[in-house]
Parts: sequence; C-alpha cells; structure tokens
Amino acid sequence: MNFRRGRDDDDIEINLIPLIDVLLVILIFLAATTSFTHYNQMKLQLPQASADALTPDALNLAISQEGLYALNGQLLSDTDAREIADALRAAASGHKDAVLVINADSQASHGAVVRAMEAARLAGLSRVNFATQAPQ
Repeated sequence: MNFRRGRDDDDIEINLIPLIDVLLVILIFLAATTSFTHYNQMKLQLPQASADALTPDALNLAISQEGLYALNGQLLSDTDAREIADALRAAASGHKDAVLVINADSQASHGAVVRAMEAARLAGLSRVNFATQAPQ
C-alpha cells in the first residue's frame, strides 16, 4: 500500500545563479568605490635655536600678548605696519645690514607677528630673526 500522494521525484533545488549575480554586483561596487591613494609623509629637518648667533647691534622688536610693539625698549604708539616700518627705517639708518630680532610673547597673536614681518619688509630689512627660549 502506497499512502503517499503526490510526486515522488520532487527534489529541492537551490538556484545559485541569482546569488552569484548579487555577489558579483557587490564585488564590483566595492572595487569601484575603494580609493587606492597612498599618503606620504614629508620628511623635515627643523632648525635648532641657539643664542650664539645674536648680534649686539641688532634691532629688537618686542610684541606683547596684547599686540603692543616696542622697538629697542621704546613703546611704539601705533600698531600699523607702515608706522612700524617707519620706526624700523629710522632705527636702522646708518646700518648697512641691520638685523631685526622679533621677540614675541607666546600668547601674541599670529597677526601681530605677521604685521611685524610686513613692517620689516616695508622698511627694507632682509635679515629677520626670531628670539626663542632655550630648553630648560
């Protein structure tokens, strides 16, 4: 007695072609969106600061954290680059290759230091140094 009704040769099939198609599309998508850039690091040799290179007849321009300027100990009334350049030009008269040493406070703004460098350019001073504090 055969109590089974239906088809005897009904086998379960797993169709792999749609699965392979989906995996290929994902693989193509990942390959297309991957960036193959190589990041390089710059190799720099930073300069070492030393107090031996100071000249005694250098012009000293001090910059406070409030943005005030003092040239050789004299407070400058104006903080405009042209006015500072005029003061530098007057102080450098008679010196052929005058050296400007900028002593900026660590809390001084970047703009104040750039303004001093611009004043040195306007005054015709090509030798500009920055004073640093020696490591403790």
